Amino acid sequence: MVASGWVHAQTVLTPDQPVAGTLAAGGTIQVDLETRAGDYLAGDLDIPTSDFRLELVDRNGAAIRRLVSEGDNRRLFQFVAPAEPVALRLSGASGGDYALSLVRQVARADQQSPEPDYRSPTVARLAAELAGGDDVDALWRAISERGTPLEETGPDGETLLTFLYRGARHNARVVGSPSGDHAWMKRLGTTDIWYHSFEVPADTRLSYQIAPDIPEFDGTDRERRVALLATAQADPLNRHPWPTDAPDVYNRKSTVALSEAPAQPWLAPRDVPHGELRSYRFASEALGNERDVMIYRPPGFQPDNPDNLLLVLFDAEAYTTTVPTPTILDNMIAEGVIPPVVAVFVANPDLETRGRELPANPDFAKVMAEDLVPWVAQETDLEPTAARTILSGSSYGGLASTTIALAYPRVFGNVLGMSSSFWWSPPGTPAAEQEYVARELVDMPARPVRFFLSAGLFERQHAGAAGILETNRHVRDLLQAKGFDVRYREYAGAHDYLIWRGVLSDGLLALADMAGW
Repeated sequence: MVASGWVHAQTVLTPDQPVAGTLAAGGTIQVDLETRAGDYLAGDLDIPTSDFRLELVDRNGAAIRRLVSEGDNRRLFQFVAPAEPVALRLSGASGGDYALSLVRQVARADQQSPEPDYRSPTVARLAAELAGGDDVDALWRAISERGTPLEETGPDGETLLTFLYRGARHNARVVGSPSGDHAWMKRLGTTDIWYHSFEVPADTRLSYQIAPDIPEFDGTDRERRVALLATAQADPLNRHPWPTDAPDVYNRKSTVALSEAPAQPWLAPRDVPHGELRSYRFASEALGNERDVMIYRPPGFQPDNPDNLLLVLFDAEAYTTTVPTPTILDNMIAEGVIPPVVAVFVANPDLETRGRELPANPDFAKVMAEDLVPWVAQETDLEPTAARTILSGSSYGGLASTTIALAYPRVFGNVLGMSSSFWWSPPGTPAAEQEYVARELVDMPARPVRFFLSAGLFERQHAGAAGILETNRHVRDLLQAKGFDVRYREYAGAHDYLIWRGVLSDGLLALADMAGW
């Protein structure tokens, strides 16, 4: 029985039959539905004003839930039908024409997960063969002989990288994936095989690990995220481990370099004259700490040679080991593609200090310009000039290189920034005022500083956070608009020393060309 005062629509609302009419001011209309328990329904309400209300009610008019409230800008609605018969109740103070439509109604029995979308031809074939009763061990042996990740051509002709792992019971993740984040892998059917496919450019280069069975526990999002480090390890089927002398699989990465990945020709030691690398301790009263500093002198170093360059690099440990900068410089100098270079590798006292000093710290900038460079000149008898001095680093190191050079252009006339953290702003900066460097550049006149900047195509925005790719493009545009001399290059890679060890030499060549060295 329908409650008194109701006006029934003349039809039942179904996906094939919308209901439309005119609602009197202050009136109410009930539209019947044909549902069974568990049906999923999604619909749309088209009304002239925002003072309408749409409710799901039982056949006696008792409200079950409100679907659209007065003032709602979004008039789409969805619900799961209860066991009892239900209807829609529409009311509105001002009245007017209305139209109700159901865009979807799915019975409970038909609510099945969609068939997996196997972008990888190999994974699709695996799934079909497993469904046909083939032995999973035999199929996996064929994958093992082939090696991973799989490089394939996708259904639309794109290059696909498919990562595979066997043995995880609960979950698995590709750490350092082309998604720009650590992508979750999908289980292949009911097996213990996990996979994830990515469309990538043909010039992709990256390093990655697989994290199987990441621990799950009650903690903060960050605590749960970093738990992947407990299991992240080299891909056991990858044929290109890095570094090869890592103590175990947890300290080793796996690498991929597709056919069109840019060359990195300066990395391997050659039979050429070698420079000399010496270690020092550099103490700073202003910073209240001391650190290791290493100085590379080129072969046959002559301090009074006017062609000498001075290169100052942050994150000394990484840029003397993971990125073999002394070897790179030996080879490039011997080939004659750059002048002799004195390289200074500036270490961090610890990670906490790195996070405090490198991001736009004026005290640290002053020490670099007014203390470190004069100290290097004294130790080497070099007479550096800003026009032939390069400040360089990656991530926070690229951010520091930019902010220090802009503050002290008479000391540092060149910046080589690799995946610089231009997303950074001081803690507490309002959301509308983020990207510290970009905002500083808005009112800054051009200064005599050349820039080579780079970013990875996989360093995109994710989880609502500004990406290194987007913010580097922004800073590039601002520098160019201000009249700075800028070169910019993007690489099909991620936030990765495997990329930066090639970017460093590319940047040196670009700056040499820009400056006419």
